[in-house]
Amino acid sequence: MPVRPSKIKAKLAHGDAVHLVTCHLTDPSVCEMVGRMGFDGIWMDAEHHPYSLETAQAMVRAAHLAPGSDVMMRPAKGEFMRMGRILEMGVQGILYPRCDDAEEARQVVRYAKFAPLGERGCDGGNRDMPYCTMDLAEYIQQANAQTFIAVQLETQAAVDQAEAIAAVEGVDLIFFGPGDFSVLEGIAGRFDHPRIDAAIEKIAAAARNTGKDWGLPAGTPQKIEQYLSQGARLICHGADLIFIKDGLQAIQDRLEKLGFTYENTLTAGQSYLEKA
Repeated sequence: MPVRPSKIKAKLAHGDAVHLVTCHLTDPSVCEMVGRMGFDGIWMDAEHHPYSLETAQAMVRAAHLAPGSDVMMRPAKGEFMRMGRILEMGVQGILYPRCDDAEEARQVVRYAKFAPLGERGCDGGNRDMPYCTMDLAEYIQQANAQTFIAVQLETQAAVDQAEAIAAVEGVDLIFFGPGDFSVLEGIAGRFDHPRIDAAIEKIAAAARNTGKDWGLPAGTPQKIEQYLSQGARLICHGADLIFIKDGLQAIQDRLEKLGFTYENTLTAGQSYLEKA
């Protein structure tokens, strides 16, 4: 049995756009539902969420049920050794956050790719090989070919170095983080700010100039259309938390007309994820 082929890498290689949804909830059934519905990928966040790698692996297994979705998982900044364990659970993509410069991007490649691209440690006894069932040389080649590295730019200093970061061999994609960028640059949540637009333009230009792909989260179809016109190919849109909240809100809206009342403490505002 070969390494599971990456749907996202195949689509990007053909110049097609890919769509990932975010799964925050840890019930594998949610990931299974996304995978069975045929979404290109799931963004899982091990930077901000406290779930263990065992819990994450159960979610990845569920996501891969036919037809299945790829998984792009984000470790925390500097968790180079953890990336190997993430990849061994069968994840197709690493989203590395808060990358400062090209040297840090090279470190990501070093720990996420096998030689000759990097120096990732080899085991083979986990889901990605799977379970010591492949010729070692074939496994190394397929693992490098079927996994991707996305490097996240979340500061102005990193955006200013976008082209140098994108040019690093082994980096497949540069990814803009509008949330942290807006906070760190003193314009928290102002996703229509000219500095956000300028950062996106710079990242798009860096991707064009280096022949790499780029992506970002997008809150509305209008934003998605804009980013696609600028050359974005990886779009993260939608999250399980928002789907559930919106569904429950819709039920309340219908039944309030029949006289039901609710002490709803979550109606005050729209999620910032829907505005990005």
